[in-house]
Amino acid sequence: MTGLQSHLAVLADCERALGRPERAVDLYRGADRKELDRAVAGELLIVAAGARGDLGQKDAAVAMLQVPELTGEAAEPWTVRLRYAYADALLAVGRREEAREWFSRAAEVDTDGATDAAERLLELDGVMIEGDEEEDVEDVAAGPGGLGTGSEEPDAESVDGDMPDADSAGARDGADDASDDASVGSADDTSEAGTGDPSGPSTQRPGGDPESPADGDEAGTGK
Repeated sequence: MTGLQSHLAVLADCERALGRPERAVDLYRGADRKELDRAVAGELLIVAAGARGDLGQKDAAVAMLQVPELTGEAAEPWTVRLRYAYADALLAVGRREEAREWFSRAAEVDTDGATDAAERLLELDGVMIEGDEEEDVEDVAAGPGGLGTGSEEPDAESVDGDMPDADSAGARDGADDASDDASVGSADDTSEAGTGDPSGPSTQRPGGDPESPADGDEAGTGK
């Protein structure tokens, strides 16, 4: 380590991003702020105040940011973020009018667009940004399950692929008819072979005339 503390604001911000806001506050407390550059000290203060808010200490976050640089005339990048952070902290504790004032002050000196202070100010005034309004209209028009801006229409080829081809359907119908005819013919042959002539098998007489069962009975009785 070189002994320089210019990295403290970055480290504190990383701790906060990792869900350890208490460590970010500890880094702020342990820093020798007299040895810090004004910009680094200001950035570290902003991160520590945000960490206080993460811990639910919202009023403490507001109090931390009430430093002389907040109302100074200097318009440096870190002072823009300081005013923005203060406005955000005020809004978090329900001080809406004061928050609007400080978002406005931040927007006045934020010539590079480093923050979205101007957009936040419009939101507090109830002004709908044109791009957001168009997105809302498209979402409503699409409706649940509708084709929104991010949806795609079904592929025509994939839909047609599911429909049976006319020629193949006709060929399958012809094959089914042939199969049915074969089944019916087989059933008729089986029926004829199983039932035969209702009069039963005939016997051939020596004279060549077939003898029916009735004739045989007469011969047996001598009639």
